[in-house]
Amino acid sequence: GRNIILVLNQLLYIGLGLSLLWITANIHPKYYEKLALPIYIVGLLLLFAVMFVGQSSHGAKRWLNLGFFKMQPSEIMRIAVPIAMAWYLSKRENKRHAIDYFIASLFFIFPVILIINQPDLGTGLLITASGLYILFLAGLNWKFIVGGAISLFSMAPIIWTHLHDYQKNRLLILLDPSQDPLGSGYHTIQSSIAMGSGGLIGKGWLNGTQGQLDFLPERTTDFIFAVFSEEFGLLGNLLLLGLFAFIIGRSLMIASQAKNTFTRLLAANIGLTFFTYIFINIAMVSGVMPVVGVPLPLISFGGTSMTIILISFGILMSVHSHKELVGSS
Repeated sequence: GRNIILVLNQLLYIGLGLSLLWITANIHPKYYEKLALPIYIVGLLLLFAVMFVGQSSHGAKRWLNLGFFKMQPSEIMRIAVPIAMAWYLSKRENKRHAIDYFIASLFFIFPVILIINQPDLGTGLLITASGLYILFLAGLNWKFIVGGAISLFSMAPIIWTHLHDYQKNRLLILLDPSQDPLGSGYHTIQSSIAMGSGGLIGKGWLNGTQGQLDFLPERTTDFIFAVFSEEFGLLGNLLLLGLFAFIIGRSLMIASQAKNTFTRLLAANIGLTFFTYIFINIAMVSGVMPVVGVPLPLISFGGTSMTIILISFGILMSVHSHKELVGSS
């Protein structure tokens, strides 16, 4: 019964997302450029609203309950941040200075601070990556990016003191999950068992043990790739990764042909951010990275996340279908 409700709820959001995909695909990219700042401001205000009237779940305050549905404003910033940064940097295309890149970086720094405070370290890190992609694609010298990374690592002791206890445990347990098999290491151990037991062709749909018998936590969201691996095996994983690679490649192809700076930055960012979400989720599930709560795009259950991804694809389709390409009028 619970699974049926979960599936129906997800289908509802997929329907909503596909409707919004169609709408966004039919909006000319120039309107996204005009609405970039208002979209960003609305997203930022929603993040502030979470601080005061947000709904808590599993110790984190990330959602706004609007009565008929719940939304996660941090997911909205996945779109709002790159649109705003692409808008700002495209306006400064012929006269960019170091101060312009600094101002552009503030577009992701402010929301990331609010998101990490919820706490949602995973989404915060991913939006940071999205912002850095925009800066790099806009021509920021790689030396500045390396210098910023070094500065960030030098602040590790300060950052460590502000992490929650469960976040510290996830980092400490990364090298040897067996140190705490029933606590911080439980997710990683169960995920590894599920992925390893899938073999070449998997156990079959709904025939997995770790996932179906509830040994694996968050099996419909963050750890759904482990469930998929157990049921469909290595061949299923390769097929899924191939589909992901096609989407990413198509996104970057559209970006490479984009006519202006705004659409080029936005399209490339969508593709690279999509890749980053996939990479971090699979690395997390595989035990290569600590558990940071990042869903697998298009596969994990989650209404707001699915809707935002489909809106992103709608924007990509808009860039292509409205002939914002080299040589087009």
